[in-house]
Amino acid sequence: MKQPGFFDVDERLARLSGLGDQLEAFSRTVGFEAFRPDLEKALAYSGRSKGGRPPFDPVLMFKILVIQTLNNLSDERTEYLINDCLSFMRFLGLGLSGRESDAKTVWLCQKCLTETGAIQKLFERFDATLRNAGYLPMSGQILDATLVAAPKQRNTNGEKADLREGRILEGWEDKPVKLSHKDSHARWTLKFTKAKRQEDGTLPATDLALPFFGYKSHVSIDRKFRLIRKWKTTDAAASDGARLREGLLDKTNTASTVWADTAYRSKANEDFMDKEGFVSKVHRKKSHLKPMPPHIQRSNAGKSVIRSRVEHVFADQKSQMGLFVRTVGITRATMRIGLANIVYNMRRFLFLERLNASA
Repeated sequence: MKQPGFFDVDERLARLSGLGDQLEAFSRTVGFEAFRPDLEKALAYSGRSKGGRPPFDPVLMFKILVIQTLNNLSDERTEYLINDCLSFMRFLGLGLSGRESDAKTVWLCQKCLTETGAIQKLFERFDATLRNAGYLPMSGQILDATLVAAPKQRNTNGEKADLREGRILEGWEDKPVKLSHKDSHARWTLKFTKAKRQEDGTLPATDLALPFFGYKSHVSIDRKFRLIRKWKTTDAAASDGARLREGLLDKTNTASTVWADTAYRSKANEDFMDKEGFVSKVHRKKSHLKPMPPHIQRSNAGKSVIRSRVEHVFADQKSQMGLFVRTVGITRATMRIGLANIVYNMRRFLFLERLNASA
């Protein structure tokens, strides 16, 4: 093996930059120091009056969570790659020698952010950064939801019924390890998907219904920049439409128009939007056992051109970041999904800045 030279690391980093290191772009564009006040309050590191080694920098720990979310990594895999990847080290400001955070420290950081509910404050902090950069919510908003998978639970029908009622099963109190692995908040639901075209070119009369276990991510994006402005996490069986009236609508948007699919069409939602000053562009449903009138078909088709833009958000989170809830409980799932929403907005911010620079 060739003996390493003095400038080998710098040359390798320069090569990574030439190949388009996304983390390097994050460092240039995203002001991570803006998160420091909220992070210091959430992590609440104690003083060193009793001695001991100094705690890790809160901004450093948050950047580790950004890396973890971008690459869909477990805590153990995150620890390994921080020590292995030069691009990770450069993003975190670490050298080849020195002390790096381990998997336990990463887990503890997530735990602190979860218990303090700081993820919403961090999301709002970055949203303020976007607004200050000129990316105001404009041209109306689009609502939608997507299912986020979680580790499947192996329970009997009786245990499922007790968990839905919020009861702790008999005998589980004496088994805290087992209880800590039982998710009483995630739910089973059916995920409907279009049936594939058959060999003769015909389509089956019915679509496919696949069982799904986990949570649901509800978002509201602005039409102009496709940035997430409002979000909420529920179990997978929760209704999409009811969430519209639970803080998903952004009143700061410069336009009042709201686009959404038929799941959000209800009299309660239409009355709520009319009362709050929003203009509904929600898809209309087809009457049961009756063909849809042509004018409603044309109207829905025109709305779909705009509404479909929200699918870009979910595609980015699932295909690029591999969004998956590894934790147990809706509180931790909310932190995981909220962090994914922040990272998506960061990625979108980078794209918008490059677009403006090339214009």
